[in-house]
Amino acid sequence: MSADAKQTTLPPEPTGWLRRAASKLYNWVVLMILVGAAVGHFWPAAGVAMQPVAEGFINLIKMLIPPVILCTVVLGISGAGGVRKAGRVGAKALIYFEVVSTFALVLGLGMAHLLGPGRSFHANPSQLDPQLVAGYVEKAQQMTVSDHVLKMIPRTLLSAFTEGDILQVLLVAVLVGVALTLLKPEQARPLIESLERVNHLLFGVMRLVLLLAPLGAGAAIAFTIGKFGLKSLVPLGGLIALFYLTCTLFVVLVLGTIARIAGFNIFLLLRYIRSELLLVLATSSSESALIPLMEKLERLGLSRSVVGLVVPTGYSFNLDGTNIYMTLASLFIAQALGIELTLSQQLHILVVAMITSKGASGVTGSGFVTLAATLSVVPDVPVAGMALILGIDKFMSEARAITNHIGNCTAAVIMAIWEGEIDWAKFRAELAIGSRTTL
Repeated sequence: MSADAKQTTLPPEPTGWLRRAASKLYNWVVLMILVGAAVGHFWPAAGVAMQPVAEGFINLIKMLIPPVILCTVVLGISGAGGVRKAGRVGAKALIYFEVVSTFALVLGLGMAHLLGPGRSFHANPSQLDPQLVAGYVEKAQQMTVSDHVLKMIPRTLLSAFTEGDILQVLLVAVLVGVALTLLKPEQARPLIESLERVNHLLFGVMRLVLLLAPLGAGAAIAFTIGKFGLKSLVPLGGLIALFYLTCTLFVVLVLGTIARIAGFNIFLLLRYIRSELLLVLATSSSESALIPLMEKLERLGLSRSVVGLVVPTGYSFNLDGTNIYMTLASLFIAQALGIELTLSQQLHILVVAMITSKGASGVTGSGFVTLAATLSVVPDVPVAGMALILGIDKFMSEARAITNHIGNCTAAVIMAIWEGEIDWAKFRAELAIGSRTTL
């Protein structure tokens, strides 16, 4: 174990009434999800009316993400012991992201070939309404490679935080972190201490916001079921089931194998982050649990430098669930329209999906935009075919978000092991106990 892992400074544990409330949040979230599902099913109008509550909770979470990423990445780089080490960790993480993302893309492609969910659909392209997906297509047309590069550069230093673009925040954070390491120790130390205090404050604010998690989770479920209805799952239930099955196989087989080779059990890790997974499930947004995940990983024994560098970067570059969705959905649409894709076209989809998924945040709907961008490289498949799955995309977004979240959690642990930045005794003890605190 490295010295950095030993010297990790964690945000203080909640005390008093806040700790007592936090200890019951998991049960309250479960209860409110059930209540929200009942409201959405039996009183759909009331469920739809809950949308502002759900969006308000997610916006409360999102407002904290840019400053927290700035603090954690800067502290991660400064705590890594130099630019060279931080660069090495970042490079290893990006290589890992690309390898694992490729497995996700290939698995989605393979499951679509093996089970052919769209082959019995026999949809008529002339009967599709392109206006249903016009807004998504318009956004997708802007997602060229050059647009992705330019998107990383904020217009001003502050716009990166006001617009909430994670890629831009990452760029600013990396530049600030590198500049901080170039300062003299006596100049850098006061700045680092100030950032640590701000980081502790932000985690305290997050704990207060998460007290509203039961309300936000219940409202999100009520809105989803109230607007789309459980009956909307029936026509495309096979595709939804296949997508959930594929995501499960990816977590168990791909991530589980990686975890086993690295020396830990993926199921114990899932139990440890079960509270965050429940929050992601309810809100359909992996961003909603980003900050609690980083805090919990540090308590698990991972060094701050690894957590601060890998987790925020993973939320832009390691979207395994989104990758599975894009290849599986692309082939489903082609099969449903009776279009046979050549090997070359499928490889084009795979490569473009690898590019378009970068920077797609965990917010609901981003996967649908990236799917439109991916399909645009195969002219034989009309983008209007996305209308076939528009009604069920919201139900698939939960699996996308959860898989993305698990992938980033696993990546952080793998990078910590790879770098020797993990306290194994603490790691095994925490996993054996399971999550003692919730959310």
